[in-house]
Amino acid sequence: MNKKDVATIRRQFKVDNASLKIGSIFNVYIMRESSDIYHYQNQPFDLLEREQQELFLTNFKKVLGGNIDEKLFELTFKKNVGNSSQLILHQGLLATQTEDWQMHMLRMVEKMLAHSQYEMDVVITFIRGEYYKSTKRRQQDGEDSSRDAVYSHPFILCSINTTQEAKKELLFDYVEKEFKYNFAVDPIINLQAPIGGFLFPCFTDSAADVNHILYASGKVHEPDHDFIEHVLNSEETMTAKDDKFVFEEIIKDVTNDQLNTSTLSNVYEEINRMIVENEEDEAPTLDVKDVERVLTTSGVEHVTTEKVQEAFKQIIDDEKYEIKANSIVPKYTSKSIKITTKLATISISPQDLRYVKQVSLSGKRYLMVEVEEDTVIEGFTMIPEAFGEKVEN
Repeated sequence: MNKKDVATIRRQFKVDNASLKIGSIFNVYIMRESSDIYHYQNQPFDLLEREQQELFLTNFKKVLGGNIDEKLFELTFKKNVGNSSQLILHQGLLATQTEDWQMHMLRMVEKMLAHSQYEMDVVITFIRGEYYKSTKRRQQDGEDSSRDAVYSHPFILCSINTTQEAKKELLFDYVEKEFKYNFAVDPIINLQAPIGGFLFPCFTDSAADVNHILYASGKVHEPDHDFIEHVLNSEETMTAKDDKFVFEEIIKDVTNDQLNTSTLSNVYEEINRMIVENEEDEAPTLDVKDVERVLTTSGVEHVTTEKVQEAFKQIIDDEKYEIKANSIVPKYTSKSIKITTKLATISISPQDLRYVKQVSLSGKRYLMVEVEEDTVIEGFTMIPEAFGEKVEN
């Protein structure tokens, strides 16, 4: 799933949306001390009060919030796995009886409890829903579009939320005109910050893919690898941060860590061009040949396929690995690059990196920034200097 696919289904989670039908919501309460199921409840989503529906829908949107490969990860199910989560979820998706659906979700909960120890009581919520997508845009002139073909997308979404103790408060009773101590014993379910979850199956445009699952981590760049392997039975994943590190180490190895700002700017520009050109398609990746081409195009000399292959082998031990382009380039039009020195930190966008240079003068190193206008510091316009000397009038 790309960010467009995720955004499409995420937008569906709102009250009274005719394009979304949530059948059942199944909540399971887990005790922290024993890691046992304390209580579970299954009920039709439509029977919840509107305020409850809004709380849960907001929670589901938060599960699907964040960027791909940073907080959301499309995972591939492993083959030939006993008690496979892929099979359990698929059976749950197809179940016609409520008891069967509930049984399959409890099997998923049992797998979670076998491999996870939670610090707080948690509530695991499953919904089984369906959203509908028209095959073409509705008529803008108000004509009846009821005959448009519609894709139906059944899905299961899971959200894991912690609980928190109720606050001890001092209240004022308007009727009795007195101050009262209030202490609620019931724990509060924190629906504002889910600590994990997943969506099954994945969707690409209008096609469901039951061989992949969309996993949501609680924190950016911190997927739960044990959960991925043992609960979801999926292949290991690389975060965007991991991909960026791999790319940087490969470039350092190929260039002997000798890269100036102009060349690095060219590298970012070339990769960003790939991203823009494939914006509507699957996110582009870079293999050995692509990395060789990017470096050669960017002005790096003496780059060979053998050098790049050897770098891939040393850094990631996989000559066929493909690095996701979106993970490499910092946000291209914002000041996403931080240049940190002992004296100052400068923020600059990747496209403007070419205007920054490190130069040597009289045995000292300087950071030089090319500017088109006078530099003003605290309201004072600086006098131009030529390599450390004042410019003569």
